[in-house]
Amino acid sequence: MTAFFMNTVRNVSVVLAVAASLSAVTSTASYAFSEDARSQCTGDAFRLCSSEIPNIPKITACMVKNRSSLSTGCRTVMDRDFAAQKSKVAAQ
Repeated sequence: MTAFFMNTVRNVSVVLAVAASLSAVTSTASYAFSEDARSQCTGDAFRLCSSEIPNIPKITACMVKNRSSLSTGCRTVMDRDFAAQKSKVAAQ
């Protein structure tokens, strides 16, 4: 029972860390991604970049570095969000 409890606590902690990290991403201007990106990319963040959690800039860099390994949905929304960020910067 203790091993089960410890695994459950660990899994919940990891989920909360990723949720907090991805939530912080949207509140930081240079790493502002959509809700769609968070929902599409959470699995990829766990799979490819779990060692970088909860460091937002490192998670983002890891996701960009591993772009070819991202799921199609995540890659699509990240590309869209990066394009939107670039157009905002160009408009300023």
